[in-house]
Amino acid sequence: MKRVIIIGGGAAGLGAAYKIRRATEAGHDVDCLVIEKNDRVGGKLASDIVPDPDGGEYVIDGGSDAFVSSKPAIGRIARMLGIAEDMVPACEENKKTLIVKGKRLVELPDGFMMFAPTKLIPLATTPLYSWPAKFRMAADWFLPRKVHWAPGETAQDHDETLEHFVVRRMGRESLDRLAEPLVGGVHASDPSQMSLAATFPNFLEMEQEFGSLIRGFLAERKKREEMRKKYPPKPGAKPWAFFNTFYRGMQQLTDGMADAVGRERIMTGVQVISVKRDGLTWRLELDTGEVLDADALIVATEAWAATRLMREVDDSLADLLASIPCSSSATVPMAFRAEDCPFDTKWFGILSPLVENRPLLAVTLSSSKWPDRAPDGRVLLRGFIGGPANQHLLEATDDELIETVRLQIVELLGMRPDAQPVFASVYHWVGGMPQYTLGHLDRVDEIERLTQGIPGLGLAGGAFRGVGVPNCIESGERAVTKVLADLGMAYDEDTAPPAPTH
Repeated sequence: MKRVIIIGGGAAGLGAAYKIRRATEAGHDVDCLVIEKNDRVGGKLASDIVPDPDGGEYVIDGGSDAFVSSKPAIGRIARMLGIAEDMVPACEENKKTLIVKGKRLVELPDGFMMFAPTKLIPLATTPLYSWPAKFRMAADWFLPRKVHWAPGETAQDHDETLEHFVVRRMGRESLDRLAEPLVGGVHASDPSQMSLAATFPNFLEMEQEFGSLIRGFLAERKKREEMRKKYPPKPGAKPWAFFNTFYRGMQQLTDGMADAVGRERIMTGVQVISVKRDGLTWRLELDTGEVLDADALIVATEAWAATRLMREVDDSLADLLASIPCSSSATVPMAFRAEDCPFDTKWFGILSPLVENRPLLAVTLSSSKWPDRAPDGRVLLRGFIGGPANQHLLEATDDELIETVRLQIVELLGMRPDAQPVFASVYHWVGGMPQYTLGHLDRVDEIERLTQGIPGLGLAGGAFRGVGVPNCIESGERAVTKVLADLGMAYDEDTAPPAPTH
């Protein structure tokens, strides 16, 4: 029986372990062990059920609270686990985004797709932008491409930063007011460093195909409308939504995978302090003093943790991993009594641009975005602090972070200054968000090339080809395909697309 050890019990590590269990059930002579340094598995999928003092309960997501429905990995895994019926669409009737401008909240204008306007009147009438900025954004329709790609070239060959691209196509105000908080905020990244080819290559591809982002997004909108007409919702089916979650929070997914793997194959509260190769055997030393041997190893941790683990395996690989910076953040959920919230609750979230110089990155109104997240008479919100520009804020105590978020929410939403939450908590994500800086895909290509030359080694996680939960699961599955092939096992299950080639 071959043994694969997986370091890291987040979505990537559990995605890998679950695929190995399916390989075992398909008749392959292989088993796995997951080692997770924290006391719980799930990584950044951290859901808690919190009771309300007056009865009822809150469903809290301390990390990611959703997945994108257009990416198939989670739906596929949920069906295999038998929890597909627990997938919950966002409450589309409340779908609205508010942008901080001074002391006001300005609604994202109708017709905006990402940061590109596709309707003239909403652009003309919105107070979000100045008139010079509106004319500058509309000029995207006429601006020529930066360069025509040669045959066979891709976005990776023409990488540029988000800042450079948006300012070039639509002007500085478009970047500062929407593109930075909306696009950069997803990755908690600095727009002046963020690789567009690694995060949103479709923007570069649109410019090539249509010569204009506005024309490109108009074509995309038309395609979506045609698909909705061609495939109308089936009677009785759940309504479609771009964002989905699980009834008891996103951790329901990782808990389901952990149960399917077998909790006896998962060690928690234990840290791997060194990794060495002894011939074809992998030798791991734990902080308990125990030494474990494996035939193959999958490292599914943050890039900074993988750097330390790979230092005695391959210096060049460790150096490349070290070149992927990571930023920290904190999520601060809190609930208020409805009588303390005299504002319209038909919205999903608030974005706070960096140019506003606020400590708050964003707010999610969880009790309006999702059904059954809070008891009647309660309003549940989540505040976000962190990102590359505000790392110093995370040095505060939990009580200070809670008060910072409370003060911001009270001011922005016009609540009583002394309004206090019924409950509040803090989730820390230290070094939890990899930064896809300029040239990221070139570095990842080289990491994969070096890993390919090390038998029995796989790397997985959000540090490489996508930070979303579906991307992480697929990265774990690809790592399993690689190490099983190294062990002479051809497991042909069609679960994850191959990594992009460039």
